[in-house]
Amino acid sequence: MSLSEKENSGQAPKKKISLAKSQERIAAYCAYQERCIAEVRSKLEELGLNPSQIDPVLDKLTNEGFLNEERFAEAFVRGRFTLKKWGRIRIRQELKMRDIPEDIIIKAIEQIDGEEYWAVLKYLAERKWKLTQEPNELKKKAKVQRFLVFRGFENDLIRDVIGELTKDPS
Repeated sequence: MSLSEKENSGQAPKKKISLAKSQERIAAYCAYQERCIAEVRSKLEELGLNPSQIDPVLDKLTNEGFLNEERFAEAFVRGRFTLKKWGRIRIRQELKMRDIPEDIIIKAIEQIDGEEYWAVLKYLAERKWKLTQEPNELKKKAKVQRFLVFRGFENDLIRDVIGELTKDPS
């Protein structure tokens, strides 16, 4: 296989490392920040472990407390809501993409305080409303709505917050 064929294959050549060394590396990987099982499985495959070796490593990490899907989901929700200001819908989709079970997703999303959620939505809507340079109010509403939908907020809440923004302040 020539160099250009390797480049076009889309995969870097895998280096095989020992099982003990890979367990050491993956433990450090999990200790650095919360990880989900899908991320760790992918990393173990990257390290060159075959599927029969991966499951025992995952079991060991779970038993030793390095891996915990509930803890990961709660940390993920907290970070995405607090730092990135994502809504419940987007957070749910991202967790589903990481193969987190639905019951854990629901439990983690319930951690978001309703008043804080509304305050974040209102803040984002007001900021986007002020920054949107659109003379036509209908188009401006549509732009703000699209922005909030992309962020993962629910349509009924978006409608309510935009209604508050466009009310006469008198």
